[in-house]
Amino acid sequence: MITPRDKSRAASGLRPQKARIAAVLASTAAVLALSGCAGWEYRENICSGGEYPVLAVGSTGSACVSDEEEPSAGYARYPEGKVPQEVGDKWDVYWETHTLDEDGKIVDVP
Repeated sequence: MITPRDKSRAASGLRPQKARIAAVLASTAAVLALSGCAGWEYRENICSGGEYPVLAVGSTGSACVSDEEEPSAGYARYPEGKVPQEVGDKWDVYWETHTLDEDGKIVDVP
């Protein structure tokens, strides 16, 4: 037999409460997706820790060299203050169209 108390529970029920919880969770997810997480951006380093980038002389090629070594023949250190640190940063983009000649002078890519 259904009592008045059972009818009251059924009337208030858990469905509205579940709907409210689902709405709150959906709203929270939307806010995070549109605001807080939108500012996070993955940036890839040019070289790993313990290495530095070097430029191929006469071309746009590059490599990474151990901090304890000098660049091998055909490679040179980037000019001071013009060293790319992350893929796509100002200097990484710059060196796509520039290089060093045999005298260490910055020139446009031939």
